[in-house]
Order: sequence, then structure tokens, then C-alpha cells
Amino acid sequence: FTVYVLYSEKFDKIYIGFTSDMEGRLKAHNELATKGWTIKFRPWRLIHSELFESKANAMRREKELKTAKGREWIWQLVRNS
Repeated sequence: FTVYVLYSEKFDKIYIGFTSDMEGRLKAHNELATKGWTIKFRPWRLIHSELFESKANAMRREKELKTAKGREWIWQLVRNS
């Protein structure tokens, strides 16, 4: 499982998620999806990813990244890239 962070430079937005198919998920965010929050802020660029052996661990890390402290860390990544 992969926990990932996407960044929309055009709209200055971040998105945090997890998946078992990173390539397919990125394609869905940028091309295939027809509804949902992410379609409004295309294009998305992958700026961070972490691999996990279990879905439970991936979900735990996704939740951590969605906290204020986690988002602050992500914005530091964005600003320093």
C-alpha cells in the first residue's frame, strides 16, 4: 500500500490519500475520474509517497499526515521543492 501526497501548483492545493495501485490512482486523479474533489484542481503532481506492508499501517500514516502537524510538514515539502 502507498500513502501519497499530491500537489496542484495551479491551485496551490494538496491532497493526501492511500492506494494499492499508485499508477492507476494518479491517472484517476488527473484523467479518469469524473466526480470528486480532486477533479476541480487538476493537474496533480506526486510530491511524496511512502510504502507500507499493510492497509492498516497505510491508513494510520494517512491519518497522521492529515493532522495539522502533518499538513504543516507537507507544506514545508511544497515550499522547499
